[in-house]
Amino acid sequence: MKRGIWKSVAAYGAALAAGALALQWLDYYSLARSRPGEIYLALVAAAFLALGIFLGARLVAAPRAAPFDGNPQAVASLGISPRELIVLKELAAGRSNKEIARRLEVSPNTVKTHLARLYEKLGAVRRTDAVNRARELGLIG
Repeated sequence: MKRGIWKSVAAYGAALAAGALALQWLDYYSLARSRPGEIYLALVAAAFLALGIFLGARLVAAPRAAPFDGNPQAVASLGISPRELIVLKELAAGRSNKEIARRLEVSPNTVKTHLARLYEKLGAVRRTDAVNRARELGLIG
């Protein structure tokens, strides 16, 4: 019983939508015949508006930043290994030694060794000092 009611409601809804569409089409058709100049002018204005928005967005937009390269000169001069650089990035992300070890699939002692070498190379005493110094040198973003 319920299925029959929903079919009827859907059929009436479709008929009403078709009727509304037909009325809108007739209204547009009569408007287009009675005022073709105004419609043409509105279309040209809309095209210029779209062109203005597009060009404005292109001209006013901030230039794209250069891709971050990690300052390879500083990495080479400090003698930071690629693995130590990965540990440094994980450290800057705020991860603990255990989390870094899990992510890199090494033991926590290996992470501690890498950190000790990083502290020495960066002249840092604490984690925050190392991260701040690395940011100053442009090693991390």
